[in-house]
Amino acid sequence: MKSRKIYNRISVLRKEMLITRKELAEKIGVNFQTIGYLEREEYNPSLDLSFRISEVFNLPLDVIFSTEPLRPLSELLFKNH
Repeated sequence: MKSRKIYNRISVLRKEMLITRKELAEKIGVNFQTIGYLEREEYNPSLDLSFRISEVFNLPLDVIFSTEPLRPLSELLFKNH
C-alpha cells in the first residue's frame, strides 16, 4: 500500500514560536535534519512523532497535519470574522 503525502505547518509554527530546527528537534527527540525533512514534506512522521510535535506546539494534530494541502492560517482565522 502506497503511503499518502502528509502536509504540515511545522515551519510556520516553529518560526512563530521563534525556535530553531535544532531546538525543536531536541524537544521531540530527533535529529535536527529530521525537522528539515518534515518541513519540506519529504518524510511522513510516525503517529508518535506527530503527537510529540503537537505537544510542543500545544495544538491538535489536525491543525498541524493534513492529507490535503493546508490553507494559510490567516485565511482560516479571517474567514470566521
